[in-house]
Amino acid sequence: MNIVVDSHTHTIASGHAYSTIIENAFESKNKGLRLLCTTDHAPEMPGAPHYWHFNNQRILPRFLHQVGILRGVEANTLNIDGELDLPPSSYQHLDWVIASLHEPVYKPASVQQHTQTLINVIKSGKVDALGHLGNPNYPFELVPVLECAKQHNVAIEVNNTSLTGKSRKGSDVRCSEIVKLGAEIGVYFTTGSDAHFCHEIARLNLASALLEKYSVDESKVITTSTSRFLNFLLLRGKPRIEEFSSLY
Repeated sequence: MNIVVDSHTHTIASGHAYSTIIENAFESKNKGLRLLCTTDHAPEMPGAPHYWHFNNQRILPRFLHQVGILRGVEANTLNIDGELDLPPSSYQHLDWVIASLHEPVYKPASVQQHTQTLINVIKSGKVDALGHLGNPNYPFELVPVLECAKQHNVAIEVNNTSLTGKSRKGSDVRCSEIVKLGAEIGVYFTTGSDAHFCHEIARLNLASALLEKYSVDESKVITTSTSRFLNFLLLRGKPRIEEFSSLY
């Protein structure tokens, strides 16, 4: 499966990542990506930038090293109500919002609580994708969450780092279950390297292989073309990005 968008990447601004956005864009160009989502951790993650970092992304050029730049965030889910750690003023400046559960911010709880949390995140309307759902510390009921994601056009991320065994250990089994059932339900999938160093940009081989294993239709993998990704954002109610007119 040919992936041309990396929808989950970090820069040095996240506090525990080691490359700049310029370095990430250069690596993206060298690896054949067409679009790069820059998604630093939102403020409640230890070491993360102030919310001005996200509100000010409007100053970023739309292209760096001939790669289209999507202004994004990996927001932290705060509570069972599905609230995120960004003020309302931030969303108008962002093209792409991932919501994730992170142990330093959201203490793992019960299957029931995790399930209701994810459903409330989806229904909030603020989130375009759910990040690294395979984390075994946050088990949830797959069917209601995936069906809710389908209903509200929220993408399910297949996170390559989760499949390496180096982070969120044990995620591979859960990710496999999510992709298998998600394919049956008909959710949209997105793929992210979760790069914290530029050399990890576009490292999506494991995510791609998992999607292929379950014969997921490319039309449901929004990162397989610039048109699919950008039109998914329109489906989500985002404004058209005129600088990317040739990519729709």
